[in-house]
Amino acid sequence: MAANGSRWWLKADSEQTVINAPPGLVYGLVADMPRMGEWSPECQQVEWTGGTTGPAVGATFIGHNRGGPGKIVRWSRTGRVLVAANGQEFAFVTVEGGRESTVWRYRFEPAGGGTRVTESYEVRSLPLWARVIDVPTNRHRELKAAMRHTLGKLKAVAEAASDATTGAGPVRHPLTEGAR
Repeated sequence: MAANGSRWWLKADSEQTVINAPPGLVYGLVADMPRMGEWSPECQQVEWTGGTTGPAVGATFIGHNRGGPGKIVRWSRTGRVLVAANGQEFAFVTVEGGRESTVWRYRFEPAGGGTRVTESYEVRSLPLWARVIDVPTNRHRELKAAMRHTLGKLKAVAEAASDATTGAGPVRHPLTEGAR
């Protein structure tokens, strides 16, 4: 453990928030992998591969990411959907060097009139180079911050969409609102 009590290595962690939207709506946003770049600070773009056109167990994709200091580091990862349970759970695993690397999981639970969303990661395998840079870059801290960012953006988009379907207010897209 570091002096402040936070870990300096990757293993597993999670973040959660409550979103004022139904579980099915929030699930639909998360499971629409090509939209992941709208809320993730690292993911730039996701493309379904192998003839896949949507979320289903076994569906494959490639994700293009950007991060690190000044977002100068770029990488791509292939992945496969592990769980696609509408309104309950969506999970996928990324592949690094031919091995399953990291499982990313989103769980959706009813919470009052909304949904408690828990985003988590579990590292199964990391190549040596990634473990070497893990400590000086404090990748764990980066991933915690990225999950909070992702859930915040997801919350804004889901609540705006939920308001639109219930007639509670105009649809405002938080990523393009300032561009008008």
